[in-house]
Amino acid sequence: MVSHSELRNLFCSADAVCFDVDSTVIQEEGIDELAKFCGVEDAVSEMTRQAMGGAVPFKAALTQRLALIQPSREQVQRLLAEHPPHLTPGIRELVSRLQERNVQVFLISGGFRSIVEHVASKVNIPSTNVFANRLKFYFNGEYAGFDETQPTAESGGKGKVIKFLKEKFHFKKIIMVGDGATDMEACPPADAFIGFGGNVIRQQVKDNAEWYITDFVELLGALEE
Repeated sequence: MVSHSELRNLFCSADAVCFDVDSTVIQEEGIDELAKFCGVEDAVSEMTRQAMGGAVPFKAALTQRLALIQPSREQVQRLLAEHPPHLTPGIRELVSRLQERNVQVFLISGGFRSIVEHVASKVNIPSTNVFANRLKFYFNGEYAGFDETQPTAESGGKGKVIKFLKEKFHFKKIIMVGDGATDMEACPPADAFIGFGGNVIRQQVKDNAEWYITDFVELLGALEE
């Protein structure tokens, strides 16, 4: 067990911080918003709930949900134009404070790159620091599946991304921040995990995270000390 003060010190001395996106950096679940926009909200949100609870392997859940949604390229673009995701209060300040301290900030998401890159641009994170799933489209813009080779398409994918970042950039301390079981499972290889319950509380994460916050102000405060 790591004490709370040790975790705070780890966070304040980290050279990289990775954030989950859905229900963490943004208030919504991107896939549920896309489902709502495409008119299949109820069926898909039930599947999301099962996937977040760890009942269904991630790739299977993703495949099933996308088969129901069948999002076209145009629908994804219209979703972003008409219902852009809402940033969680405090995240913009937190990212810029970390960047001022020369900490590398990454977004690692089981959601979709087209949506996550839009979010990244709002918080000044370069798209090279985004790891997410890629939707595929046919020439006419119709849904053609997703790129199954992305690490984030698999259960355990966030941990694979963190391992890759450690090997590539030789980070000494990477912190993972997120709301779900897939985020908690990324530690290790992450050096610490901070559970976030500001948008939705997942009981399993709340019960097991050694540091659990419901407001990014708490992390900003830790950096100020």
